[in-house]
Amino acid sequence: MLSFKLSAAVSLLAATTLAQYDAPNGTLGPDENGKYEISAEGIRGLFIPYGASISNLFINDTNGIERDIVLGYDNASYYSVDPIHPHFGGVPGRYANRIKNSSFVIDGVEYHVVPNENNNNDTLHGGPDGWDWRNFTVVAHTTDSITFSIVDPDGKEGFPGEVISYITYTMTPHTWNLKMVAFATTKKTPIMLSSHTYWNLDAFANPDTPTALNHTLSLPYSGQRVGADGILIPNGTILPNELYSVNDFWSSPKQLGANFSAPELLGNCGTNCTGYDTCYLVNRAQYGDYDWRTFGPVATLSSNFTGIQVDIFTDQEAFQVYSCGGVNGVTPIKSTQGLEGRENVVQQYGCIVMEVEDWIDAINQPEWQRNNKQIYGPEDPPYVLEAAYVFSVN
Repeated sequence: MLSFKLSAAVSLLAATTLAQYDAPNGTLGPDENGKYEISAEGIRGLFIPYGASISNLFINDTNGIERDIVLGYDNASYYSVDPIHPHFGGVPGRYANRIKNSSFVIDGVEYHVVPNENNNNDTLHGGPDGWDWRNFTVVAHTTDSITFSIVDPDGKEGFPGEVISYITYTMTPHTWNLKMVAFATTKKTPIMLSSHTYWNLDAFANPDTPTALNHTLSLPYSGQRVGADGILIPNGTILPNELYSVNDFWSSPKQLGANFSAPELLGNCGTNCTGYDTCYLVNRAQYGDYDWRTFGPVATLSSNFTGIQVDIFTDQEAFQVYSCGGVNGVTPIKSTQGLEGRENVVQQYGCIVMEVEDWIDAINQPEWQRNNKQIYGPEDPPYVLEAAYVFSVN
């Protein structure tokens, strides 16, 4: 009974503390497809409680045509029954990306979480019932903002301690803003979140290609990446993205498909995989104190077909890029996307995932000294992730 009262008291404290993080007030309802709309000048998005996911994001292209530039499904009810579960637009948690051997050590205690990938050799995105497999609670919804919450119990998927999290999405002119706050209320535990949004800035309407390989990417602060083995588990190395190499997006922008004929790209996203599934580091410490909101985007993605460009600003220090090499032409696109006469499915390389996050699997690489960024207890400040996706047309 005492522990229950303590947990309830800490939970109340967490909810009270959320007020410091600009959570909106008020509530509106979902539409007939179970989606909640928020909007501002030049932008509108639809979100669902399942995984606190973004389902649609509408931006006008250079000709004034509204394009839905993220992947998802037409109805919210399909997300929970989709057998593929590609983590469309959700918040992976409580620890995003992969955990080596599904285990980690905190203060000398070894914890084992539920494996769910590579013949149960690792844990991906929080396990088989991670956050983006669950329904969040809508705690506030206005015309331009929505906040979701989740209570992750002690021991869920093997993680120690209760975690309470609030995910707030807000629209301002031409900008999608997100803030993720999480409180470890009872024990020290790993926390690393992200937004697992799949992008196609052409909305699958480009007559020249159904893929995203024509998209141009720039990562101006990412001269290094996390080394990984054949199943994409970090191996403890930090690798240089050498000038003009396939992983060089820092010296100048280039199309995602620019190096697809290079032998070097085979295996770049795992054994026998051609493309990208790579954690790039964001090296800004050399510039001293900076404001992430104004210093410059950590990534820029653009399409010549629609003219749509997104500049991504974030306080995070890593950036995962996945070029959708594992997509196999089965997953449908939405009714708001596509081109007449073309099969309405996502083809291989038909998208790009861009995840703002911290260094992946750093909980198993103590020499990286990321514990203050990834291990949280009741006495610590909350985990906070912020990002802004700023849209323009060329």
